[in-house]
Amino acid sequence: MILQVENKEICVGSIQLEGVASSSVFLIGDAEVISLSSVFDTPPESLIIGPLVPLASGGA
Repeated sequence: MILQVENKEICVGSIQLEGVASSSVFLIGDAEVISLSSVFDTPPESLIIGPLVPLASGGA
């Protein structure tokens, strides 16, 4: 088996996202390393988790 890879420039004209999660990565192309981290400086007892609010879609 012969595998030939040609890395060329990628051009993206338009992207439409329907929603974004609280911990997500949106990637076009490739990446050698992705490092993610998250820090909360709020005490856990003051954090209120309620129903999710959907993002507005389309034009406003």
